[in-house]
Amino acid sequence: MCGKEHDLILATREVLAHVKGEIALPSRVVDVPDSVDVSLIRKKLGYTQKGFSEKFGFALSAIKDWEQKRRRPERSARILLALIAANPQAVEQIVKQIG
Repeated sequence: MCGKEHDLILATREVLAHVKGEIALPSRVVDVPDSVDVSLIRKKLGYTQKGFSEKFGFALSAIKDWEQKRRRPERSARILLALIAANPQAVEQIVKQIG
C-alpha cells in the first residue's frame, strides 16, 4: 500500500469516527463582518465607483446599491471587501493572476 492510500484510509476512519460522535475534529470559524462600509473602503483607496468595480470585479450596480443601502453585500462579498480593506495590494495581485 502506498503512502497516499494509507493516508486516505486513515482519513476515512477519522471521518467515520467523527460521524459516530467518537471524536471531535478541529474546526475553524471564519468571522464574517456583519456590515462593511463599501464607500469608505473605496474612497480610502481613491477609486470611483466604476474604478473600484472594475479593479476588484464587482458589478457597478452592486457597488451603487451597497453604498446607497438598497442592498447588503452577500457573505462572500463582505469577506472579499474586508480583505480589500485590510490588504488591497494582495487582492489586486490575485485578481490580476486569475483575471
